[in-house]
Amino acid sequence: MRVRLFELRLLAVALTVLWAAGGGIVLIGYRPGGPWDLLVGATAGLPLLLAVAPIVWPPLVTSNRGAAGVFWIGLVAALMLVPSIVAVTAQVLARSSQPLLPSAEVVYPWAVALLATSLFAGLGVSRQLIAETGFGRKRLAASIGFALVTTTVIGAGFAGASFADDAALRDRPSLYSRFGPTSASLTPPACDDELDPSETAKLELTVWGDVDTRSIGSVDLIGERSGKDFSWNAQVVRSDLFGQFGFVRLGSQAWSLTPGQGWHSVAASSLDSEMLDATAIVQALSPGNRATAEDRGLEYVEGARARHCRVAVDGRTFGASFPQVVWLVGDASLTEWRGQIDYWIFGDGEIGQITGSVNGDAQAILSHGLQATVEIKLIATDRDLPRGILPPRNVP
Repeated sequence: MRVRLFELRLLAVALTVLWAAGGGIVLIGYRPGGPWDLLVGATAGLPLLLAVAPIVWPPLVTSNRGAAGVFWIGLVAALMLVPSIVAVTAQVLARSSQPLLPSAEVVYPWAVALLATSLFAGLGVSRQLIAETGFGRKRLAASIGFALVTTTVIGAGFAGASFADDAALRDRPSLYSRFGPTSASLTPPACDDELDPSETAKLELTVWGDVDTRSIGSVDLIGERSGKDFSWNAQVVRSDLFGQFGFVRLGSQAWSLTPGQGWHSVAASSLDSEMLDATAIVQALSPGNRATAEDRGLEYVEGARARHCRVAVDGRTFGASFPQVVWLVGDASLTEWRGQIDYWIFGDGEIGQITGSVNGDAQAILSHGLQATVEIKLIATDRDLPRGILPPRNVP
């Protein structure tokens, strides 16, 4: 009995830590700029009260079957919480202003975790109020009622605060965003509408990868494009490679930068695939690929309204869209890899953000590896503003 009591309290501590982490991330990091940001964070911490209760009053039952059932209720709550915490962490790090509960797919794991936590706590609370041994009907009915009421109250409070904050933010005009127009009257085009690259853009690309969750390196790139002319530099970090790469194309002239060689002239046509956002639009976001795109709804990215879309891609298309991944995967073939690409179309009808990932067999990257994953994030900001591409300095 003591061992069982210890296990239940240990599970309650784990739930408390998870709810505290989730609520703390929202309270500290979620700042889309709405008037109810703090209220959203405060209501996100309410489930913590439920998670603490089983530490004080464990939901102990005498029968083995009942004990297993109670343990599984707590375990389900913990398992459902993990993806919710990961999702909200990614949203906070991306500084997204979309609501915390944008769709049923996002609400589902959070709601199940809250209901399971409420039932787990209710079984312990009812044990203190109803003097009945075993897994009695009165205690079970009281626990279920407690779970339904607390889930409804806390869920309604958090959802109401989140939706109110989003509604207030939606009606608040933003004067400027580097991602595009801020007018709420502009409706971004559909995911499969005609799509062309912007005339100019400031570009940032990040590529990172792992094999069996162990990092294999990263690429951090910054540059700009004007029509078919572009200039960018990339810092590549890998276990056996550390250095700076770069490309510049200006009309019929082009230059390449590689570690140990400096800038040197290359054929301009050899850099056709290095145009970053323009390359991704031609390859991964071609009309054929976008014909079956998934519309993820409208979002605000740093004050600019955008339509979030998603397409499935294979590794070959992914590699052609972002040839910089070769610095991480080397000669490995991505033909059998599979993944997805998310893209955001803004009110001006142009792409301002692309994220994506693919995964597949890691044998060609690490002989002892099983699963490899490569992820990218590309943003194109301050689009269609005048830009001048200059040749690199110190060209021989």
